[in-house]
Amino acid sequence: MILPYDDTYFMKKALQEAETAFEKGEVPVGAVIVVQDRIIARTHNLTEQLNDVTAHAEMQAITSAANFLGGKYLKDCTLYVTLEPCQMCAGALYWSQISRIVYAAKDEERGCGVMGTKLHPKTRIEGGVLAEEAATLLKRFFSRKRK
Repeated sequence: MILPYDDTYFMKKALQEAETAFEKGEVPVGAVIVVQDRIIARTHNLTEQLNDVTAHAEMQAITSAANFLGGKYLKDCTLYVTLEPCQMCAGALYWSQISRIVYAAKDEERGCGVMGTKLHPKTRIEGGVLAEEAATLLKRFFSRKRK
């Protein structure tokens, strides 16, 4: 039996955000934060629009979720993001004490795994959910950018 709200369901929501970023000319990374099967933050990269190198989807999601919850800690929350978090975002996620991170595509060059970034000891991280769809969107964006 497939539950209506599983990792694939929420990653599809993050991919919708990545598509929005793509349409705006942003690197197509989208994120949602979920608590008890409810989306409490829905964001995408805004680095170009805000002229801010820290405006990654994950950073926007952390702020939005913390505002929704009325506190800085994201315990019992799951972040769904279409690209493995970078070192900066992983650091912010560490401080947020988020319970779980699920990403789609692995970032072989700048991802927190290859960079050796530590996450909070209670944070679980899993990758590969809809990885092909996320990677295809990223490739489409960068091939268009290079033309």
